[in-house]
Amino acid sequence: MDDLRVVTRDIDTHATKISAKNVQVYYGETHAIKDVNVEIKEHTVTAFIGPSGCGKSTFLRSINRMNDTIDICRVEGDILIDGQDIYDRNIDPVQLRARVGMVFQKPNPFPKSIYDNVAYGPKIHGLARTKAELDEIVEKSLRRGAIWDEVKDRLHAPGTGLSGGQQQRLCIARAVATEPDVLLMDEPCSALDPIATAQVEELIDQLRESYTVVIVTHSMQQAARVSQKTAFFHLGSLVEYGNTDEIFTNPKDSRTESYISGRIG
Repeated sequence: MDDLRVVTRDIDTHATKISAKNVQVYYGETHAIKDVNVEIKEHTVTAFIGPSGCGKSTFLRSINRMNDTIDICRVEGDILIDGQDIYDRNIDPVQLRARVGMVFQKPNPFPKSIYDNVAYGPKIHGLARTKAELDEIVEKSLRRGAIWDEVKDRLHAPGTGLSGGQQQRLCIARAVATEPDVLLMDEPCSALDPIATAQVEELIDQLRESYTVVIVTHSMQQAARVSQKTAFFHLGSLVEYGNTDEIFTNPKDSRTESYISGRIG
């Protein structure tokens, strides 16, 4: 059993934003996530790395209850955000997803104008009382998505007409428009070219000033560039979690070392 321990290091001065305790995720009879315990710090970029099928995206989707949309999926254990159990029966998943934004692997702008893509969330959550307030939210969000200067003169053009990298930054702007506390990103650069990837990575670094960011990435180089904390998953278990530089230069678990050196994965 000693081999299954999770190595956790370095309690930062940052407060804990997300706390997972004994989290299990099942797809029918398949035990996809096993006994995950982790504390994710606020205003930090935390990268989830590991081989394909290791559970990193499944665990990410548990943090805003996206797994609720899968009939055969069930989640056990506790996931707390700011000390509140997000799986409490009194929690509305729609309201939760306003607080925990998500950006997916493939850019998925709505078939609407650039303006309406960003305005959609604030409208349905009643965050703007007037058109002027909505205009302000849209501009602020597009600025946070580092795309305002590129689209400010064509806000009513379709979002689907943008380049792939612009679409992904539009999706990030859309995700932050509801003023979330947490931003989840599931391989946000995997469909982008190197220039667009560099732009999104730079943006991620800026976003942690305002949000707690959790990113799933298949690229260890990306994890090393953008994150302060890294969690290594393998076969549904969280093997090791700690400062990114320590995970990559001095991993404590042999499985982490094998993955980083390319022997497993």
